[in-house]
This record gives sequence, C-alpha cells and structure tokens, in this order.
Amino acid sequence: MFKLFGKKRGAAPAEQLAECQKKRDWAGLCRAYYALGTAAMDRGDRNHAQLWLHRADTIYSARDEVYDKVGEQLADDCSSRIGQLEDTHILYNDIPAQVEEKAEGLGDIRVRVWGLLSLARLAKLGNRLSVLPGCGSLARLDWAVDAVLNAFQAPPPEDVFNSLKDLSGALYELGDDPAFWGMGSEIAVPGGLPFQVFDLNGMMGVHLEIDAFLSGILDMACARLQGQEPPAPETGIITGALLPDYYVRTGAEQLEEVPPIKAELERIWSDYEFVCSGPSWEAVAERTANYKELDILS
Repeated sequence: MFKLFGKKRGAAPAEQLAECQKKRDWAGLCRAYYALGTAAMDRGDRNHAQLWLHRADTIYSARDEVYDKVGEQLADDCSSRIGQLEDTHILYNDIPAQVEEKAEGLGDIRVRVWGLLSLARLAKLGNRLSVLPGCGSLARLDWAVDAVLNAFQAPPPEDVFNSLKDLSGALYELGDDPAFWGMGSEIAVPGGLPFQVFDLNGMMGVHLEIDAFLSGILDMACARLQGQEPPAPETGIITGALLPDYYVRTGAEQLEEVPPIKAELERIWSDYEFVCSGPSWEAVAERTANYKELDILS
C-alpha cells in the first residue's frame, strides 16, 4: 500500500488536500488525488475516478521530481486506471465521441467555426480566472476569438499571428505550472461553490484544447499561404465549455441532469446545426459576440 498523507491520515480529504497545497507538497498532493481516484473507482464511481485520477496524472506529469517521488508504481497504476475509464460510457467520453463523429462530414472550416463558437463561450470565464496567479493569459481568450474569426477570412498580420502563437504557448505551459494544479486558486461563483482553475483539467484539459485549436488555426493560415491543404482540425475545444470537473467536484451525481451542462449540450448541438446551414461571416460574428457575454457557470 502507498503511504498517502503522513501523520494526518485520519483527516478529511479536503483537509489533506489543503495541507499539501499549503506546504507545497506536490508529491503528497498527487498521492492524495490518486487515493481519492482509486477509492472512487473501486466503489464504481467513474466520474469521481475520472476527476481525481486525471488530477494526479497532471501533477506527476508536470514535474520530473514529483514523478520520482511518487514512484513508477503509482504512475503506472494511475495510467492503467485512466485507460480503463476511457472505455466506459460516461459524459467525459461519450460527448467528445459524438462530436467527433458529427465533425467527420462537416469539412475543415465548418469544424473550426464550430470550435470557435465554443471558445467564445469560455471568454468570460477566462477573463475572471485571469486574476488568479499564473493565469493572466486566459484574459486574452476574448481577443483570440476575434483574431481567429478574422483569420478565417484573410491571412492574419504577422503581429496577430505571433500573438496567437504566444497565447497558444502560454496556455500549454500553464498546465505545467503549480499555479494551475497545486495552489487551489479559485473564483467565486454566484449561487454556487467556487470554481477552481484546476477544474479546467477535465475533457483532456480545456487549456490544452484551446492551445491545440489555436495551433490548428496557425497551421491553417500557413498552409493557405503555401497553397497546401491544412491538417485536419482538432475537435476537442468543441466540448471545452462543459466543465464536468467542476460539477463532479462540487457534488453532481448525474452530469447529464446538471442544468448548466444540459444548457451547454443544447448550445453544442445548436451550433452544429448552425454551421451545417452555411452561415455568413456576419452571422458567425454575431453569434460569437453573444457567446462572449455568456456566463456558462450560471
């Protein structure tokens, strides 16, 4: 058995996590999440197993010294359990699979526009999270939505291209920063429990899906200038605004019945119908502008 929490093994999970965060004991924090994940998986609670095991994986993957401290046995078992969860029917898996299936027949630009619409719904949350330590790059999601919309219609200027590239890189690096996974930083949610920046870790990492989406836009722009076909677009960002980690962490039992998730699913499928209709760029701009004002946590 792994030794998890030192002297305070009888403490409640929330207290154990807070103690590790306070002491910046990243290996202890990783073990704590792993213990929560294995316990959830062993009792058949796949959503909480998904939440906690992915948090453990993010932490030991971010720092070599943390990986060395928690050990290969824990990391291998955590990875194996995550692999088993990937084969189960839970929202974390089913909705991205449905999106990917529908995206196959859309074509390059329509898939990217579908992703842009979801990115627009993350702009307001990104702006709120940007006040937290290490999260300043999230304030630029609003700007990025407009920059990408313009990039569909004309090659981006060099300064815009470089700014998108810098933002993409900053979002990728955020996942390796203790400010993201180690400090428990959070913002208030009116009428609900606080939202942690680590709640972006779900759906393969919202920050990483934004990075992949923006990188794809840059690849598209370069391919167009060279008269080449761009690489296939990524679809992960399309489900990015579901935020299941937040709702699982704060006590939801049936994710599909959570009102904000139901509302976001309706928007995802409505956007699919919208892009299938062949909208004008003016219509896309109007829809994204409306989405940027949306509080997806309400």
